[in-house]
Order: sequence, then C-alpha cells, then structure tokens
Amino acid sequence: MFTTITNFAAEWEKEAELTAQVLSGLTDESLQRRIDADRRTLGALAWHLVTSIDFMTSLGLDFKGVSEGAKAPESAEGIAEEYRRINQALLEAVTTQWTDDTLRESRTIGGGKWPISAALRYFLMHQAHHRGQMTVLMRQAGLRPPEIYGPTYDTWVDKGKAPLD
Repeated sequence: MFTTITNFAAEWEKEAELTAQVLSGLTDESLQRRIDADRRTLGALAWHLVTSIDFMTSLGLDFKGVSEGAKAPESAEGIAEEYRRINQALLEAVTTQWTDDTLRESRTIGGGKWPISAALRYFLMHQAHHRGQMTVLMRQAGLRPPEIYGPTYDTWVDKGKAPLD
C-alpha cells in the first residue's frame, strides 16, 4: 500500500512507461490477434488498459479520461497516444488533487469499502496483469515484446547467450 503521493506517482510513472512500451510495440495488423475466438483481441486489451484508467475517478479524482462509450482508435499508434494522454492527465490529477492524507481515506467501490492506498496497488497490478497477456499475444502475432522486468528471450539471443528454458 502507498503512504505518500510521491511514492505512488513514482511507481505509476515507471509502470505506465512499461505499458506505453508494450503499446508502442503493437502494429495495426496485430490489433486483431486473439488467443481464442471467445477472448479479447490484442487491440481490445490495449484499449482496456487505456479506458481502465478511468477507474481512478471512482476514487474521487477529476481528470479528462476517455468519453463514455468511446470507440478505440483504429490504429495501434492512436491507442498508444491516447494512453500517454490519459496517463499524463491522471498523474496531474493525483499530484494536484490529493495529499498524503487522502491515501488513508476509503471509498465505496462495487459495494465494498476500499482504502485508497490499497486501490492504488490493485490499479498497478491490473496494468501488469494485462501487459502480461498482451506480451503473449504479441509473440503469437510475430512481434517482439519489449523488456519489462528483465531481458526477453530475444535479448539473450541478441547478446549471444543461451536463453533460459
């Protein structure tokens, strides 16, 4: 859980940059890739990461998110640009509208009471969860996923080292 706005903002900036790298690695063609006929496409997952930032308004923040019912841009670049825009709006809202004391407050979300500090951790993990799904679909689509928390298989090969199995 977070105890200061500064700590959350720093952690979010790092995680958002990792998400932005994944989104920047997508191609227009890859947006239609799905793991199964009944599952989201890679493009739908990417757009979900953009629109899910609006979750933060349920915690009391006010910023310009994605308009209700807005359709995803048709291009991978458009999705990545919208992610960067909404990410900056979120960071500005967090750092100007909240204080460290706000993190000790709770909000009712989905019928349950959530400490804001715990909701922020969930929010970060939600992004990481979907980034993981996206990197698998990227590989299936023939794309090279970026390094997230360490070298990828491709990075080891590029360095002339044997990748771990």
